[in-house]
Amino acid sequence: MSESGTDTVSTAPNAYRVFARKYRPGNFSGLIGQEPMVRTLTNAFKSGRIAQAWMLTGVRGVGKTTTARILARALNYKTEKIDAPTTDLEKFGEHCQAIMEGRHVDVIEMDAASHTGIDDIRDIIDRVRYAPVSARYKVYIIDEVHMLSNQAFNGLLKTLEEPPAHVKFIFATTEIRKVPITVLSRCQRFDLRRVEAAALIGHLGDIASKENITVETEALSMIARAAEGSVRDALSIFDQAIAHSDGEVSAGAVRDMLGLADKARIIDLYEAVMRGAAGEALAQFRDLYDTGADPVVVLTGLAGFNHLVTRLRFVDEAGRDPSLNEDEVTRGKAFSEKLGVPVLSRCWQMLLRGITEVQNAVRPVDAAEMVLVRICHAAELPTLDAAIAALEQAPGSETGSRPATSGNRGSGQGKPESFSSGAPQSVTAHPNNGPAMRLVQPDSDQIAQSDEEPAAAQKEPAPEIAINTLGDVVALADQHRDMPFKVLVRRCVRPVRIVPGRMEVSLTDDAPATLLGDLTKKLTQWTGTRWIALLSGEIGGETIHEIEEGRRESVFQDARTDPAVAEILNRFPGSRIIDVRMSDTGEVTAENFPEAPDEDD
Repeated sequence: MSESGTDTVSTAPNAYRVFARKYRPGNFSGLIGQEPMVRTLTNAFKSGRIAQAWMLTGVRGVGKTTTARILARALNYKTEKIDAPTTDLEKFGEHCQAIMEGRHVDVIEMDAASHTGIDDIRDIIDRVRYAPVSARYKVYIIDEVHMLSNQAFNGLLKTLEEPPAHVKFIFATTEIRKVPITVLSRCQRFDLRRVEAAALIGHLGDIASKENITVETEALSMIARAAEGSVRDALSIFDQAIAHSDGEVSAGAVRDMLGLADKARIIDLYEAVMRGAAGEALAQFRDLYDTGADPVVVLTGLAGFNHLVTRLRFVDEAGRDPSLNEDEVTRGKAFSEKLGVPVLSRCWQMLLRGITEVQNAVRPVDAAEMVLVRICHAAELPTLDAAIAALEQAPGSETGSRPATSGNRGSGQGKPESFSSGAPQSVTAHPNNGPAMRLVQPDSDQIAQSDEEPAAAQKEPAPEIAINTLGDVVALADQHRDMPFKVLVRRCVRPVRIVPGRMEVSLTDDAPATLLGDLTKKLTQWTGTRWIALLSGEIGGETIHEIEEGRRESVFQDARTDPAVAEILNRFPGSRIIDVRMSDTGEVTAENFPEAPDEDD
């Protein structure tokens, strides 16, 4: 190990070492993109607040195992001048070389993927009582700790909570959610970040300079993007690119090696697709496929550029990403100014679904072409708001005679006033990959009210709280914000008879045993008068939920027969009605369309 912090494991003369090993950091200053963790550890070591166990988590290749070894080195650092734990590791100490090479007797590394059982943990527990042979601390590094069995985790808990003073534990995992909370609570946790593309490009450029390798900046950007924040992946790809390019790494060589499509050609394809030029798009796709581009990679590239266009529409800094070339930024901004959010969202959804289809298809190229045809076809369709506006304005159209509510139709705020006879309703027609229109369904409390009770009486405050229907009970629960109780009354209570102070009901099979007692208690508390709820031997009427479902089905049927709804469903093949809501004011406005949470939630 050299003082520069790179791996110098003993090898035979002229033996080749991959970059991931050759340039593995040997101290904290060499870790890339993990400054918050390094700062925390540095302060902890300076103040003497050194934890007994650490949990390192993050995606593959961000430096978990390397950090664990550097931590073990810091704990056991010893030179002629320094004999104490420290994070200042510029010079190698007595134990540093052996620790970084993974061969120190007091630093035990264990792969939990192959040592998952309780017997392996018992071996550790039996050995922790013994003092280290030569180092200051005995350090146990357990990689992929989430692979341990439940018995192994349980066996480790007591030792992990009260380890001997000479023992430290360092765990590493890519699946932090699989580690029991009882183990996490006994560790100091560090989440190692994905390394940003700019940092990866700079790191690869430094290595290229040290190795005297000529490399294009665009090639480094491609490698950094393909690595997805993993330093090890970036170094492995760079290693492969050097071999593929015979010493001079070009963007074209990296593109061919990774099976990537030319970014400019991907943007050209995106432009053809968004214009609805299916023939041109298919020809461009075939050219990409014939030059070696994978269909999934092409669609992924389109999705990535669509995401970039969307980000450029809202985030000015998105164009400053060093992994992007000038063509991507310039043309991406142009698209972001022309394409609306509904169009971009629809394209994104169709591409995500299409990528999955292509991955599972017997003939991926055919499946990819069909995905492109679908997107081209959707590009020619109007947005749903535009279609509604056209229907309303069409001569002789039934919707054309209906006044539209105020609001910006282009932004999706305006809604048609009604779709069928009777009480106003709205319809949610759901195209396969487009936005949706909302239907307004009757409010559950209105359904439960007696048909004979006038609407004015419902709204005017009564001198005292009267309970005449289950709807009154639901309204009280809503007023007191007792949502769980409200749901139980709606779904589980069948009314038999209700008189002042006395309620006879029957219950559904899934009703909780405490429901009658809760009814008695809450009604007495909320009304201020004594109430009692009794279980009747009679079957009782329908629950509020059953009444609502019946009314809902009736409204759905009315909506399907409405001319305007039928026209919308006809204009958008594959669309369907997914919801119906009825306003209580007789008018359908933007305020009648909130996204109310489901009562079951």
